[in-house]
Amino acid sequence: METALTEDALLGGRVRLLQPSRGYRVAVDAVLLAAAVDAAPGEHVLDLGTGIGAVGLCIAARVPGCNIVGVELQSELAALAVRNAVLNDAGNRMRTIVHDLAHPLPQDIANFDHVATNPPYLAAAVADPSPNRSKALATVESSANLVRWLAVATGALRPTGTLTAIHRSDRLEEILDCLARLGWGNVIVKRLPPAGRILVRARSGARAQHESQPLFLHAPGGGYTDQAEAILRHSQPLAF
Repeated sequence: METALTEDALLGGRVRLLQPSRGYRVAVDAVLLAAAVDAAPGEHVLDLGTGIGAVGLCIAARVPGCNIVGVELQSELAALAVRNAVLNDAGNRMRTIVHDLAHPLPQDIANFDHVATNPPYLAAAVADPSPNRSKALATVESSANLVRWLAVATGALRPTGTLTAIHRSDRLEEILDCLARLGWGNVIVKRLPPAGRILVRARSGARAQHESQPLFLHAPGGGYTDQAEAILRHSQPLAF
């Protein structure tokens, strides 16, 4: 993994973060996912696959008083997540652990109000992994595939909790089928054109999927739409 770091900003400068100059880099997906988590002050959020902590930091910036636990496979990225929490004066309410989701979560990582997750988008069987090991682990399923990832996510929620995930739109049916088998089939889907991405919000219950109005990211003339700009630059929540 490259040791050189850059310091970058999200949410119009409300969040600062250190990240590797090459390999794994935070994308707009993390900001959109964080904005879609309907957390409230005092609630507990689990960020599965936290990377350098971008999702948790964006949630913490928008929702004062919530507490966030991040789980990350790569120890180097987890160490940066800890540094980034301190950089943003959120070290007292953000915790990061190194853990492989192929194994059960520690017993104290349970009963969350919300789980946010940005799993690797590509199945190993169809992927052409990056030569950069860190980026490959972040983008291609390895020890834990999508089925396992969603099982861990739903298993960490309290019965009234909410799972919010961002993924590729061409894997939507796979996600819906898996959630239904897990008993978390009460699902709302929001598409993010022109990106081939979807946001999925799931609650415990029988399969009852519906789609909300899409969030258009780009205006016809270029640049972000006003709605996307409010979310990405001004820390507004993303309404389902």
